[in-house]
Amino acid sequence: MNPAVRTVLTVTANPALDETYAVPALVPGSSHRVPPPAVRAGGKGMNVARVAHQLGARTLAVATSGGSSGARYREDLEHAGIPHHLVPVAAPTRRSMAFVDESAGITSIFNETGYPLEGGEWQDLSVHIGQLLPRAGVLVGSGSLPPQAPPGFYPGLVRAAAGYGIPCIIDTSGPDLIRAAEAGVFALKPNHHELREATGEDDPHQGVLRLLRAGAETVFLSCGEAGLLAFSAADPESYLHAQLGRSLPGNPTGAGDAAVAALAVHLASGNRDLEQMLRTAAAWSAAAVLMPAAGEISAEHRSLLQQITVTRHRTGTADAHLNTALEKN
Repeated sequence: MNPAVRTVLTVTANPALDETYAVPALVPGSSHRVPPPAVRAGGKGMNVARVAHQLGARTLAVATSGGSSGARYREDLEHAGIPHHLVPVAAPTRRSMAFVDESAGITSIFNETGYPLEGGEWQDLSVHIGQLLPRAGVLVGSGSLPPQAPPGFYPGLVRAAAGYGIPCIIDTSGPDLIRAAEAGVFALKPNHHELREATGEDDPHQGVLRLLRAGAETVFLSCGEAGLLAFSAADPESYLHAQLGRSLPGNPTGAGDAAVAALAVHLASGNRDLEQMLRTAAAWSAAAVLMPAAGEISAEHRSLLQQITVTRHRTGTADAHLNTALEKN
């Protein structure tokens, strides 16, 4: 590891203990006998940390942890060897259950919303993040927040990172996307459905422009099989489009988290070249699809990197290209 590369610090305020059940055939309304589930510590920020750690980057994953599910969460992280800092809370860590229909090749996921944190617990989480920031090269805040979360949590991460002169990536949905943009976040990574929900704009370019005008420096827009787009406040009338050009069989659940991991690893090394970041993010995202569970990517990410094409388009004259890409997904 290059000693100049600093730590990828991830924050998962609403982690989940992921339980995956394999079912020969899922029949609605029927009783099923299944083997014990595969269990691992999850949540979007933890998935980012797993991928970065797998690829050899310095990582430190911060999350909350409570109850017996939180104890199991900690056990999995220790077994996986992922550097972590868990902030104890009273509420149990939520669970996420995936049911894999092996005959149909379809996965159904049930995500608990989680439990509210007490006011002092939010403060403890913020204090611990602040203590860890001096060693970080990038701060990543990912995923949903627990019910009744303070609206200033993600903006607070952005400002805390700025206080140490490091970039912050926020990958979330809803009003928190707008709030993070207004706080001056370096990068947002919504998918096009989340972008529409947060901005109310049917036109993706107009939605991205709203985030850039609000204060975001860059926006990376996930478009599923249509690829990944990158917009910059420095040139809001153009964008980069990275794509593999073919679909891959597998599980797309962790593709977005793998893309964020790629962005974070580049930023932790001091690299802010938008095209390089985008190309790597698209390759890691594709490599994640080839794996059965979120939080890991295939060794084929190296060959996939060589297969990614990146093209630049001007908005206005190329909006048809953008809309066509999204219609394919």
